[in-house]
Amino acid sequence: MTQLPLSFTPEVAEALAAGRPVVALESTIITHGMPFPQNVQAARAVEAEVRAHGAVPATIAVMGGRIHIGLSDAELDALGQAEHVMKLSRADLAACLAMGRMGATTVAATMICSALAGIHVFATGGIGGVHRGAETSFDISADLPELAASPVTVVAAGAKAILDLPKTLEVLETQGVPVIAFGQDEFPAFWSRSSGLKAPLRMDDAATIAAAHLMRVRLGLPGGQLVANPIPLEAEIPREDITPVIEAALAEAEAAKIAAKDVTPFLLDRMFEMTGGRSLDANIALVLNNARLAAAIATEIVAQRG
Repeated sequence: MTQLPLSFTPEVAEALAAGRPVVALESTIITHGMPFPQNVQAARAVEAEVRAHGAVPATIAVMGGRIHIGLSDAELDALGQAEHVMKLSRADLAACLAMGRMGATTVAATMICSALAGIHVFATGGIGGVHRGAETSFDISADLPELAASPVTVVAAGAKAILDLPKTLEVLETQGVPVIAFGQDEFPAFWSRSSGLKAPLRMDDAATIAAAHLMRVRLGLPGGQLVANPIPLEAEIPREDITPVIEAALAEAEAAKIAAKDVTPFLLDRMFEMTGGRSLDANIALVLNNARLAAAIATEIVAQRG
């Protein structure tokens, strides 16, 4: 690990050395999710939620040719105000480091960095997936094959509902990724608890999820697992309310010929405007909810490993 370009905050380094639970957090939600200072406020709130539930948060980003595992207050402020930050996935993580650029990690890049740092659990909002029309565009997020490659349990509120959810589940099955709905039989759809799709697996407590993670390690199975944690009931936007908004935003993106990495930020911005900010409020609520569950899973992994 000393040869890797990893820089740990003292808090994270001490927790890992002592075998205490650590939860990784991505950074694109800071740089590409909302404006300053709300982005930094939200990031600090998620970190506080992880701490409040017994784990140490490790927000991950690339700065100055190093992968930062945990950010200081000054680094978080700098990231939140920076311009032209690279949005990093598997394809451009190494290039960003080599060029000395600043980069924010997506789900895929955060999984890679978490595994390098020895962190087993990662909390995010929603994973990327198969975009609508992928049968002609071939637009499939690198998050899906990464879930099959990096041994990290990812807690998310399902996949973003702007995606083709049936195809996303199909690709995850093909890749051999366990998809575990937490506390319900249905796969959640990010802003909504319901997607109309049955989840492949259901687990009702953090201890069972942790045991499944550790069993995969014992069996030598590559990759991680996706824990689909439904948004709290009081924060959700029901499927019948959010679907027309999604369809309108998708039509605008198609008309404007927006593609690749620009699609998701455009759609989230338009949905924020069309819902009067309700989509962002729901997004923050579900990330906090995922942070709580991730902290519980990380704690159970530590306890079960002895």
